[in-house]
Amino acid sequence: MFLVFVATTLVITRWAASRARTAADFYAAGGGITGFQNGLAIAGDYMSAASFLGISGLVFASGFDGLIYSVGWLVGWPIVLFLIAERLRNLGRYTFADVAAFRLQATPIRTLSAIGTLAVVALYLIAQMVGAGKLIELLFGLPYLYAEIVVGVLMVTYVATGGMVATTWVQIIKACLLLGGATFMALAVLVHFSFSPDAMFKSATETHPDGLSILAPGKLVSDPISAISLGLALMFGTAGLPHILMRFFTVRDAKAARKSVFYATGFIGYFYILTFIIGFGAITLLMSDPTYFKPGDGGAIDKINGLIGGTNMAAIHLSKAVGGSLFLGFISAVAFATILAVVAGLTLAGASAVSHDLYANVFARGRNVEATEVRISKISAVVIGIVAICLGYVFEKQNVAFMVGLAFAVAASCNFPVLLMSIFWPGTTTRGAVVGGFAGLISAVSMVVLSPAVWVKTFGHEKAIFPYDSPALFSMTIAFLGIYLVSKLDRSATAQAERQAFEAQFVRSETGIGAGTTVAAH
Repeated sequence: MFLVFVATTLVITRWAASRARTAADFYAAGGGITGFQNGLAIAGDYMSAASFLGISGLVFASGFDGLIYSVGWLVGWPIVLFLIAERLRNLGRYTFADVAAFRLQATPIRTLSAIGTLAVVALYLIAQMVGAGKLIELLFGLPYLYAEIVVGVLMVTYVATGGMVATTWVQIIKACLLLGGATFMALAVLVHFSFSPDAMFKSATETHPDGLSILAPGKLVSDPISAISLGLALMFGTAGLPHILMRFFTVRDAKAARKSVFYATGFIGYFYILTFIIGFGAITLLMSDPTYFKPGDGGAIDKINGLIGGTNMAAIHLSKAVGGSLFLGFISAVAFATILAVVAGLTLAGASAVSHDLYANVFARGRNVEATEVRISKISAVVIGIVAICLGYVFEKQNVAFMVGLAFAVAASCNFPVLLMSIFWPGTTTRGAVVGGFAGLISAVSMVVLSPAVWVKTFGHEKAIFPYDSPALFSMTIAFLGIYLVSKLDRSATAQAERQAFEAQFVRSETGIGAGTTVAAH
């Protein structure tokens, strides 16, 4: 079952490679994706290892608190719909840097955007690589490092061969299969309790070591500052994710972009309801069966941390509990396809930042040859794949949903402020955007590294230097203040011209005229 799925996606990639003849095909599927198809592909991109494996694992370990991630991620979509989607499609071509560079100086803005993109991609890739590596390790008994290498090779194959066309269709097919598989799994859990959620919750509280406390909040996030900071990251980080923003360039117009968000929100919301049921189903059906756990010291079983493969594998074990080995093969294959599709989208976003933003527009300054740009993108995909394997190996023990939360914090602190202020505030200048964006990026990355999750749990230090796991409350504030204050203090002739260019940008974004070109060109 598993190998059939992998082979099918590789056939799709081979087909897509024959259609990706130009840079527009490679980066944006030639703009030929419909609103419904793109909505399904966005959902496929968003319903990642963090959503399926990570949230199910968090609910399995912590109960109600596991929902904080799914709620935060879902609430981010109306922000994308009302603030970003339409103007992004009208003003950009391949990456979100096209939008910010529309009325600001291209070189510094694209440099900032590329660095911000690569930082987000790196953190997001860690979660996907850990999830995929653990899945391969569990299924085939391969050492974790070898499992990471297998994932990395397949990931690079998808991107370097098929580009956005292959990535889109793998995501669409994967989304359909994942929604179908998760629906069956959730229904199987509910059938076990005669469709009574009360009976399921009662059984879960009787089975879980923490008892009734799994139905109350406060286990994962226990103080107001952490709650607000995590909420900001999850809500606004969506509007700064480069691999999600790239998807709006695959449709024909702004109307299709809006439809994409509408469909994606529905699919994603439905899926998150399923993960909640799957998580509680894992508590009731797995914790009562010792065969899913490895014995600890003295033979005692830790019903949370002792789960074979770790808590990220709760949904995978549940599939066997409700559907036997055949359904285990199906869900494992779908989960792996899920991870590969997301990883391909992330790798494509990172490779595009290097080839389109840095090479074509910063180094070559528009004098590039299109074929060379695509070739550099493919080489970048290989390098990113190698880096992803290394990072996935280092962060093996982290929960994948938590790691994606950190990626959202960086996206909300660098990409989102620059994108939002360049679109909506007439006073934004290049100097302000660059200083504020880099301040947000550096502060977010520094706080993530110095947080308890990385400084203590990953690097092994005794005490964290920064006390909170999510830095968004602080780093977003730094970014927005930096953009505002530096722009206000910028009295240069360039700044004056950029303020005047805002009106032209606004008119063209409303009409859709001049997408992908600069005000100077007009």
